[in-house]
Amino acid sequence: MVPLKTKAVRIYGANDLRLEEFDLPEMQDDEILAKVVSDSICMSSYKACVQGAAHKRVPADVAEHPVIIGHEFCGEILKVGKRWENDYAPGDKFAIQPAINLPENVHAAPGYSFPYIGGDATYVVIPAAFMERGCLLKYTGEAYYCGSLGEPVSCIIGGFHVNYHTAPGSYVHQMGIKEGGKMALLAGAGPMGLGAIDYAIHCDRRPSLLVVTDIDEARLSRAASIYTPEEAAKNGVKLVYTDTSKYADPVAELRALADGGYDDVYVYAPVKPVVEQGSAILGQDGCLNFFAGPTNPQFSAEFNFYNVHYLFTHVAGNSGGNNDDLIEALSMMSEGKINPSSMITHIGGLNCVPETTKTLPKIPGGKKLIYTHIELPLTAIADFAECGKTDPLFAALDEIVSRHNGLWCPEAERYLLANAKSV
Repeated sequence: MVPLKTKAVRIYGANDLRLEEFDLPEMQDDEILAKVVSDSICMSSYKACVQGAAHKRVPADVAEHPVIIGHEFCGEILKVGKRWENDYAPGDKFAIQPAINLPENVHAAPGYSFPYIGGDATYVVIPAAFMERGCLLKYTGEAYYCGSLGEPVSCIIGGFHVNYHTAPGSYVHQMGIKEGGKMALLAGAGPMGLGAIDYAIHCDRRPSLLVVTDIDEARLSRAASIYTPEEAAKNGVKLVYTDTSKYADPVAELRALADGGYDDVYVYAPVKPVVEQGSAILGQDGCLNFFAGPTNPQFSAEFNFYNVHYLFTHVAGNSGGNNDDLIEALSMMSEGKINPSSMITHIGGLNCVPETTKTLPKIPGGKKLIYTHIELPLTAIADFAECGKTDPLFAALDEIVSRHNGLWCPEAERYLLANAKSV
């Protein structure tokens, strides 16, 4: 059997990403052959790109044995090895849990460590280890991009689950946010913050007060137009957006909004003053979740240990979600309970992945969504109208997203896949 060819972006070293066509090995009886349709570029991929072999997930011999990048992907199963014929079938949509936790290498993950599986590819071979650990998940939703965003949404959900609280006189940790409590999302109008707002007002364990801060009024206004206080109120949540750059004393203003302190505080930017602000607004038994991943391994901030002793404040953090979190994310999206469309600000084709990944921190906006079988420059959804003056594809896409509050949507995805140039 002649191996199937794939086109993929592979990493060879620090800032060395190459879009190449190469053969996939013949699929074995304990493997699955799949078509990737969409991949969302994560800041973690940028970190792997700039560090190369120095990154803990990237193999030391990556220069000789390159790996495919991208770990937030969704696609369709094409062929199933005999071992898995009772579990999967051709035509099944799938999403991937990248935290596969191999015993021989706990850091190994698709998008960092494997030569034949990663999100920025047209076709991949899924190794047996993924199925053995329950990391190949069926996805029944309509849009592929929701499946791609299942992984980052699962990280958000994991953040809600990893927080904990205690009862006076008890040493038992009650896992999860405080139901009916007061919550703050600091620097919360970015893509992950938007996902957290959506989840907070639509999950089955909600706060009574949700305060979302940022220092960018435009981002706050966009967030408020997507997740309105009126929508939150229907679900029993008082939602407040506030620009803390306007306050002489942000801590006092935030504490006033909560009539004291907060039960759950999430820090969505690795910025020392934001972390310290979070510490200062915690209430009795308050839990601060440091969600934002810094690039500086020496990053630190002050934390009020007087309050640790007398108010039992504490810190949690997570850099990903587990299988249960991803299953919950995919289920809620498939049922229409949450919609990750607000996280997406740009779309592009496989051809734009190397440059986009290398320069990701310099590109404003939220998630950059890649469709791996098309050729398309990275384009902001906000620029569709302008691009549409000379390109009928973007004119049509602009008309579609304009009917959906300026958001990417399943209709836009279907149109793009049917009409864009193949890679």
